[in-house]
Amino acid sequence: MRVLRHRLEAGAWLIFAAVLLAYLPVLRNGFVWNDTDYVTRPELQPLSGLGQIWFHPGATEQYYPVLHTAFWIEHRLWGESPLGYHLLNVMLHAGSACLFALVLLRLRVPGAWLAGLIFALHPICAESVAWISEQKNTLSTLFYLLAALAYLRFDGDRSRRMHLLSLGLFALALLSKSVTATLPAALLVVFWWKRGRLSWRTDVWPMVSLFVLGAAVGLFTAWIERASIGAEGPEFALDPLRRTLVAGHAVWFYLGKLFWPAPLIFMYPRWDLTVLTAESWLFPVAAVMTLLLLWGFRKRSRAPLAAALLFAGTLFPVLGFFNVYAFVFSFVADHFQYLACLAIIASAAAAWEAARVSLASAAGSLAARIAAAAVLFTLGALTWSQCGQYRDVETLYRSILSKNPDSWLAHYNLGNLLREGGHTQEAIVHYEQTVRIDPRHYEAENNLGLALADSGQVVAAVSHYERALALKPDYAAAANNLGTALWALGKVKEALDRYREALLLNPEYAEAWYNLGLSLSALGRIPESVACLDRAVALRPAFPEAVKSLAGARNNLGIALYSSGRLEQAVAQFNQALHLNPNLVETHLNLAAALRKLGHLQEALEQEKEAQRLKALSPSRPKAEVSR
Repeated sequence: MRVLRHRLEAGAWLIFAAVLLAYLPVLRNGFVWNDTDYVTRPELQPLSGLGQIWFHPGATEQYYPVLHTAFWIEHRLWGESPLGYHLLNVMLHAGSACLFALVLLRLRVPGAWLAGLIFALHPICAESVAWISEQKNTLSTLFYLLAALAYLRFDGDRSRRMHLLSLGLFALALLSKSVTATLPAALLVVFWWKRGRLSWRTDVWPMVSLFVLGAAVGLFTAWIERASIGAEGPEFALDPLRRTLVAGHAVWFYLGKLFWPAPLIFMYPRWDLTVLTAESWLFPVAAVMTLLLLWGFRKRSRAPLAAALLFAGTLFPVLGFFNVYAFVFSFVADHFQYLACLAIIASAAAAWEAARVSLASAAGSLAARIAAAAVLFTLGALTWSQCGQYRDVETLYRSILSKNPDSWLAHYNLGNLLREGGHTQEAIVHYEQTVRIDPRHYEAENNLGLALADSGQVVAAVSHYERALALKPDYAAAANNLGTALWALGKVKEALDRYREALLLNPEYAEAWYNLGLSLSALGRIPESVACLDRAVALRPAFPEAVKSLAGARNNLGIALYSSGRLEQAVAQFNQALHLNPNLVETHLNLAAALRKLGHLQEALEQEKEAQRLKALSPSRPKAEVSR
């Protein structure tokens, strides 16, 4: 017993050491892509945020409350530092690799520790481990394997306590990621492999509660994907025929990446399903034929069929029969097979162990061990290399484009990043590539217009704003941006019309109210300008440009009122301007002049003193003063 415990400890230490070494580059990496959607947002960080996470679907990116509770706790521990999140993800992966080996030992599968090491070091897992958002994979797999171990214990002693423990761990797995709903079906396949048959009373009936729980959470997640995340629309309008073709292709794609993990791409090319040929059917037909052959082979060994069923069954939720948001840009992703790959890895390790044992000589056994060590070293080196592409978001997008130059999403996101960083010309190139690859991408058309306008190409920008509106007539941002471009070209009436169009599309669009207000102010229509700027500030109090402009507009309105002899109304406008911006020297002087005419000499003197004080701090001349 002591020897067994020492072997278990040695195996676990070896896996943890190997994982830490292979994933060492990750610890220097930052947040990438949508990590900030998962790391707890400010409004969810208080204690009350836990209630939002659990009881308000839509409060988080996906309704995985156990996952987001973990992120909530992590934020309390290390805040916005990515190191803690990365380190925990690495540890969770190492823990899952150890549990995987323990499950195989429990099932008496040969090569259990080798399987654990392969899973620990395989680069197909790098996406799940190096990408913080995919903590949903590493966390859910840990609970999945713990639930499997507990159920295997229950299968041995029929302990009600073990059954309840398994159910509870399964619930934690589901609420971390719903793809784990396949566990009860996987356990039935395992029992069939071990026993050659299934008993309703012994095997199926005790698992009904797990099936019901898994189905309920799975269906709820599918609904959330459609209703909240947006997994619907033309990109998902696939008929059953095309969904079957996607599934057939995906199974072989994932299997191929397991045995030849190169190239691994964060965003693979999306398969074109517009034209179907006879070759399109090769993948699904080959999959069906393989299952039939394995079924015929079952009397000699049930293991290959069981592994195939486990692999395809665990992949089933992401094979294309259900909508997944990622299908917008690709039907496959490495992280989709993080859990499914366990079955194939276990089979490969068992086959290696059988081959090693069959080599009766010591030299043959040593050669087999050296070959296994070489494979593990290669896998670890590939994983180390993969981690580098997750260093930061720009590195990730450039890595995608180096292997998949037609990734419209990588071009678009890199264009946004470059434009925000002031690299306008390079951003324009990536936006142009985006609309070339996806001519329906209205957001890229709008952002291309913005980048062109930033570089002084206003006339060219207009055509892209118009194209964006043609693609999406209710696109308020494009209407607003088109108004700004038209104003810059001196087309005043058309610009005002576009601002008003944007506000018809979105009456709470603060920027459009601001732009309309500035335009009206430039035309001398001060009261209308003040009303528009008032609305912008009311919608977005933390809108510094609008607040500053509103202060200036109220000052100008005060000047107009002063000139027409409406002194009390002028005073009110000057006071409101100073409430918005107390540092307006000219407004203090204007207010002083109005107060003097009203006979409030002491108050006028105070305003003049304040103006002098501000002048001393910033000796620039006032821009506009009323005559005194």
